[in-house]
This record gives sequence, structure tokens and C-alpha cells, in this order.
Amino acid sequence: MKGKYIIGIIVIVGFMVFGAISLKKSLTPYVGFAQAKKSDETVQIIGKVVERETYYDTLAQNLVFTLTDKNSHDKMKVLYHGVKPGNFDQATEIVAIGNYKGDAFHSDQLLVKCPSKYQGLEKK
Repeated sequence: MKGKYIIGIIVIVGFMVFGAISLKKSLTPYVGFAQAKKSDETVQIIGKVVERETYYDTLAQNLVFTLTDKNSHDKMKVLYHGVKPGNFDQATEIVAIGNYKGDAFHSDQLLVKCPSKYQGLEKK
């Protein structure tokens, strides 16, 4: 009978360890531009898109743009391969998830932060 309890506890602890490791891998920290350049891990950066420094190749589906850091005003070139988000041009901020390689940040995923559709509506 004790053997079943011990096996049960081992299985539960194993699942808890597996869950903790999976959770840690799924967490992607926000970092500044300088830290993103030094990191080998997948990170998130956030910034404003610099106007007139955006190019999208529709055939190859490559989006190249420049972000500026809101705190330090540093700039970073971002490369994204995929469909350009529909609300990219209205974005107030962009979150890019990926790694810094060579001379640019290579993004696997983009999160577009747009002004609220309710912004500017007044109460009657």
C-alpha cells in the first residue's frame, strides 16, 4: 500500500517539475535594446515605429522597420518574415519577439498595440 503512495507522489512531483520547466520556457522577458543585442535567448522588445523607415515586400512577405525605444530613444532595425499585420500602420507601439542576430532584431512574432477603438468617445 505504501508503494502506491510513493509512486503517486513521485508522479505528482514529476508533473510539477515538468510544468515548471514548460512555464519557464514559455515566459519571454521584456528587455531594452542594449540587452536584446547581448542576449542569446528569445526576448521581447517594445518601441514606436519610426516613420518613413518601413518597407514591406509583398512577394517575399518580408517586413523591415525601425523601432525607437521610448526610454533611451535608441533605434533598432527589425526584420519580420510573415504577413504584415493589418493594423501595423495605425500602431502606437510594436512588441517584437525574437533574437538579435548580425545587425538587426529578427522577429518571430509581432504584437501590435493600437489606440482603443473607444478612445475619444465621450459620455452622453
